[in-house]
Amino acid sequence: MSPPSHANRPTAYAHVRLVDPASGYDGPGGVIVTGGVIADVIRGDDLGALSKDVEMIDGRGAMLLPGLIDIRVKTGEPGAEPKETLKSAALAAAAGGVTTIVVQPDTHPVMDEPSVVDFILRRARDIGLINVYPAGAATKGGEGQRMAEIGLMHEAGCLYVTDADRPITDSKVMRRVLAYAKAFNVLVAHRPADPWLSAGAAASEGEFASRMGLPGVPAIAEKIMLERDLALVELTGARLLVDQLTTAAALESFARARSRGLPVTATTSINHLSFNEIDIGDYRTFCKVEPPLRSEDDRQAVIDAVASGLISVVVSAHAPAPAEDKRLPYDEAAPGAVGLQTLLPALLTFHHEGRIPLIDLIRTVTSAPADLLGLPAGRLAKGAPADLVLCDLNAPILINADKLISKSKNSPFDGRRLQGKVLRTVVDGRTVFGG
Repeated sequence: MSPPSHANRPTAYAHVRLVDPASGYDGPGGVIVTGGVIADVIRGDDLGALSKDVEMIDGRGAMLLPGLIDIRVKTGEPGAEPKETLKSAALAAAAGGVTTIVVQPDTHPVMDEPSVVDFILRRARDIGLINVYPAGAATKGGEGQRMAEIGLMHEAGCLYVTDADRPITDSKVMRRVLAYAKAFNVLVAHRPADPWLSAGAAASEGEFASRMGLPGVPAIAEKIMLERDLALVELTGARLLVDQLTTAAALESFARARSRGLPVTATTSINHLSFNEIDIGDYRTFCKVEPPLRSEDDRQAVIDAVASGLISVVVSAHAPAPAEDKRLPYDEAAPGAVGLQTLLPALLTFHHEGRIPLIDLIRTVTSAPADLLGLPAGRLAKGAPADLVLCDLNAPILINADKLISKSKNSPFDGRRLQGKVLRTVVDGRTVFGG
């Protein structure tokens, strides 16, 4: 987390449009910040009389929302710093209005013991920009064979456990992970992907992949592994976070599990909301992500699932890859895309298109992930951390990958026009971007 130092002078954000999914409010108002926390939230145009020592920031009608919480972020630190450091990721996050990130454990060394968890937390405190939390590995080395020190990592500060992109194929190991995590009330995140059907795949199986000559993975591979995971959740009673649902078939299974009251939650990535398999175009490796981009029918099903609340959390799936890993034949290029700076404007596309109400979109990156992980942020309320984003909802922006702050520039949004410009990002009352 960022250091406890705060701006000494109270600050009032006035003449703004407050969007606070936690309370359901979307309307005019203002926020007063003191000592790094929200001292008051005023609904309506009149802030009343303020003392002379309060610094006034006129939002001029811009949108003020809780700082975004992105619970699936990869960096290269420790072990692969040329891809991304914690500092470069934090700078990119601040520029994108993201005030809290959860970093994945597939680092070098793997985050499978308390000492590595502690390293991430100490580095984040030293950097002092945004809130950074680690996710611990579910198995030793992320290899899916032996359970990691889940209880000790939880005590050290990891927010959930996961093997990131590597599915745990051994059902007995997965059962043990779930059962042990249940004893500590630790959330387990797992990517549903049958590894044998997925092996060697570079795209989603179908007519387009065949025409492009790319090895494909059938959509059913996601459903097969999800069905196993849901059965193990029913057996153990553990909490499961389904990591990036992307297909209509898997969504049907997930909806049935939810209707039966199983303790399961799902995310999807902004990439799978925004792109389909056709966006690969002429072998655009920036669009090679994991899971691969799906059919347009699948994309529409995912959008509908977010709109209905079936999928409650949207992530950037930030996965930096340097040019030398991307400038290769498509089936040899590394998967992954940077997304911290583009998450908010890309998400706002669905508001501008009239697909999903604004407050529901913002919920997926604020109060929903906060509630899932037990964080005090993600809301505009008295006593909550003063993690805020001031955003011009309608300002057009042209994404230029070369100008992104991330050390790697692999953005599928390169060249795309979006709407929604971050004007200021505030963490614990401190302006960390803009102003």
